[in-house]
Amino acid sequence: MTDGAAGTGKRATPNSATPNGRDQALYRKVAADLGREIGEGRYGSGGRLPAEGELAERYGVSRGTVRQAMALLRTEGLVASRRGTRRVVIGMPRPQSFGELLSFTRWARSMGEEPGGLMIATETRTADATECVQLRLPEGTEVHRVRRLRTLSGRPAMVERTVFPPAVGELVAELPPDTVSYTVALEERGVLFADAQHTIDLCPADAEDARLLGCRPGDPLLRERRCSTDPAGTPIEWSDDRYLPDTVAFTVHSSAASGSLARRPAGDT
Repeated sequence: MTDGAAGTGKRATPNSATPNGRDQALYRKVAADLGREIGEGRYGSGGRLPAEGELAERYGVSRGTVRQAMALLRTEGLVASRRGTRRVVIGMPRPQSFGELLSFTRWARSMGEEPGGLMIATETRTADATECVQLRLPEGTEVHRVRRLRTLSGRPAMVERTVFPPAVGELVAELPPDTVSYTVALEERGVLFADAQHTIDLCPADAEDARLLGCRPGDPLLRERRCSTDPAGTPIEWSDDRYLPDTVAFTVHSSAASGSLARRPAGDT
């Protein structure tokens, strides 16, 4: 997954007040969990979800919170409901938007998680051979490099190493250290992300990965390397993101007509 803010419109429910921030977080978490179960095929296409009361008891929330979660699942095209019947599963999780897949922050919030970022180091230095190739820069060009620990609701999830070419790097260097999403901050400054090439593989944790993620050196990490370009095809970032394997999973859907890539919290794959 660099990193954005995604939100869900508030929906009034009978005999309930507009949800506060805590209630919003709860219904998004319930919706995210049920969405994962639907994606795993637990209920089958056309199957029925558990009754409202059963779900309220399972998650320890009010029926109003369950209704908010169901409203979110309906807007995502996953369930339908008819008066007097339980919700019916009508589809699989939607592919994530380009913005959600590009931005760790947007993705995390779309899944009901709270994204965080801890700055480890930021520096301007000469690009190495790989960075010159990926960012299409002449040898000897100075780039801006950022290393951060990314968290999901306070839990370590990923070490992010992103390199920016000079013009973009100047903008990044001006951002506050506690900026949650560089993607959104750069978009607000006129940098347009139009395309990205993702390469996903496994790599061993180095000493820094192990220290930040709480794993052992050499443990396998899920690595996503990404080169993003602007509408003119000019590279604007090269990132090496290393995830703990039990935090996310990537799903690829392909068909004769189209293909898509989606990132989701790991658990059952």
